[in-house]
Amino acid sequence: MSENIRIVLVETSHTGNMGSAARAMKTMGLSSLYLVNPQVQPDSHAIALSAGASDVIGNAKIVSTLDEAIAGCELVIGTSARSRTLPWPMVEPRECGEKSVKIAQTAPVAIIFGRERVGLTNDELQKCNYHLYIPTNPEYGSLNLAMAVQLVSYEIRMAFLASQNESEPANNDEADEVHYPPADDMERFYTHLESVLNESGFIRKAHPGQIMNRLRRLFTRAHPETQELNILRGILTSVEKWAKK
Repeated sequence: MSENIRIVLVETSHTGNMGSAARAMKTMGLSSLYLVNPQVQPDSHAIALSAGASDVIGNAKIVSTLDEAIAGCELVIGTSARSRTLPWPMVEPRECGEKSVKIAQTAPVAIIFGRERVGLTNDELQKCNYHLYIPTNPEYGSLNLAMAVQLVSYEIRMAFLASQNESEPANNDEADEVHYPPADDMERFYTHLESVLNESGFIRKAHPGQIMNRLRRLFTRAHPETQELNILRGILTSVEKWAKK
């Protein structure tokens, strides 16, 4: 299960944070670290601060874009400390751990941590199913990157241990097992949807407004299953064919 949970660090600028995050992960049984366009490469300082978790650093996957890091993930959660123009489904660390462990039984999960100074951009947060909010002291809410990774990793560990104590799951042969589309499939759907809305004139190119952002939020809340997304894609394709007649 743990190998299905990716800790994703976006444009990290201090190698010490990479090492400390790796240490936080390994103490809680996590090992899959993704570095998105890091501003510095892991070095001896990162290894030193990993304190025995050098294997997590050594096996970290370095990618150029966030899309690469979350490819194939059925659940994507991004950390957010600021209120946004468009409210998004929110979770706190405990619920993040529970949701992550549940999905990670069968599919990859990504938990994204932003830049040390400015966090994640709005565009990056719109790729997430949920935004993760850590309810710190309102008078002093300063958490560094490694602290945030440690806190979230702990809740994942607790949720995993709790799942081990639960009763036997239902028969896996039953046909009601639910699957959710990975993040890259959702991005292809949004591209398809925007194309159809542009061609139909629903979105005016000169004044696009917030329509796609609001539609992303709508489908994020709905969290469509794979079969449901296939139906939606089929509807869009049918509309395209009808428009060409």
